[in-house]
Amino acid sequence: MAHASGKYTDFEGLREQAVALRRGGHSLRQIRDELKIFNNDLLNQLMKGEPPPEWTKRPRAKDDLRERARELRLQGWTYDQIEAELGCSKSSISLWVRDLPRPEPDCTPEEQRTRMNAGLAEFHAARNRERRAAKQAAAAAIGELSERELFIAGVALYWAEGSKDKPYRRTEVLQFINSDPNVIRVFLRWLELLQVERDRLTLRVSIHESADVEAAEQYWADVVGVSTSAFSRATLKKHNPRTVRKNTADTYHGCLVIYVRQSADLYRRMEGAWYGIVGAAPVADLENRT
Repeated sequence: MAHASGKYTDFEGLREQAVALRRGGHSLRQIRDELKIFNNDLLNQLMKGEPPPEWTKRPRAKDDLRERARELRLQGWTYDQIEAELGCSKSSISLWVRDLPRPEPDCTPEEQRTRMNAGLAEFHAARNRERRAAKQAAAAAIGELSERELFIAGVALYWAEGSKDKPYRRTEVLQFINSDPNVIRVFLRWLELLQVERDRLTLRVSIHESADVEAAEQYWADVVGVSTSAFSRATLKKHNPRTVRKNTADTYHGCLVIYVRQSADLYRRMEGAWYGIVGAAPVADLENRT
């Protein structure tokens, strides 16, 4: 058989030979060696429009998945269903079936929204159950507190939320303010542990001027277990017109301020205990908690 030579002047004749070999089942490498064509651009031009023989096609690992995906799509399956069934990505499924018609929806848009909302509601309900279970388990793990444990907890609570003495402002007195009734209850229990009588307490509500002061005082009186007559005059916070307040609902009761009279010794005890806690916590352990 004549082969290519020179500048491949007889292109059509060469193409006729190459096509004949291709249709005879030859690979590109075999045609190149047979016709002595070592220019890849020319070889590709000669083979333009001629499909490769079946035996030269490499089988792909996903060929079976692709065919199965197409079958399922024709049966009306969604991408999510095919993904769950075959374990392949949605991007691959999209490439395999994009030429197929989309399946008809099995429900109206309204029904679809209803299903979606129901699914979201169940998801949030499950998350809420998980939260409650975790909190209940943690609460049960605490059990009963010893007096020492309560004392340490109260010291840490006061150091986080209470008024502190400063070198530039000597105020060695216990004064505590918070808006959480549970925090207030724990602080009062701590004061009982320290044998502080209720008649040593000065109570005062700190609240926004637009709120219901009387209702707030009654709320905190119920929390503490005293009459509203035991309260000093409330501290009213002035409204800043540039501030958008979010604490305007019925659950807003301001903060309760608790001042312990003649408490300098107790304050010093509290502060000393706090630094005892700091010194007792190993540095290496603290680093592991951050």
